[in-house]
Amino acid sequence: MTELEKIAYAKSYIDKLANGINPIDDQPAAQADIINNVRLSRCLFYVSDILRQVIDAGGVKSPKKPSRVPFAITQDKLAEFAFSDSPIPVSEITKRINALINTDMMKPISYKYITTWLINIGALFEETDASGKAKKLPTEDGGKLGITSEMRTSPYGNYRVVVYNRDAQQFVIDNIDAIIACANS
Repeated sequence: MTELEKIAYAKSYIDKLANGINPIDDQPAAQADIINNVRLSRCLFYVSDILRQVIDAGGVKSPKKPSRVPFAITQDKLAEFAFSDSPIPVSEITKRINALINTDMMKPISYKYITTWLINIGALFEETDASGKAKKLPTEDGGKLGITSEMRTSPYGNYRVVVYNRDAQQFVIDNIDAIIACANS
């Protein structure tokens, strides 16, 4: 008997027990029997489902996903960054940076790391709008770096978005180590 057959056999016993049936003689257990306890029955159904998953997977336990290392990137990889001649939001910058790394092995960089660092150096500031939502906007120094804001329209109405021209994108890439250090502190 193979391991998979043994698992299937054990599952059949657990299924019978979960349904209040004696697996030895296939007779219903007495109503007062512990096997008819609802909590025990639910537990047995749970174990049966786990065994079903093991059987469906061919008896192979799915490998545990390795934990990802913190974000890091080499200058060689950064040299591959796809700059945009049109201003783009910080979310697009992070998307393009993360495209340069293996996100299965490494945690991606978050746009929040970049905006927090830009606030810390005085290129962005945070203000609260009429609805109470915090908005990040460029300072005068941020404008000199190429960070601006523009109005856009969506099906839900108009909104303001902060965008980064090519110079501002280059500034972020040039300072990625400082951004990572800020995120890790």
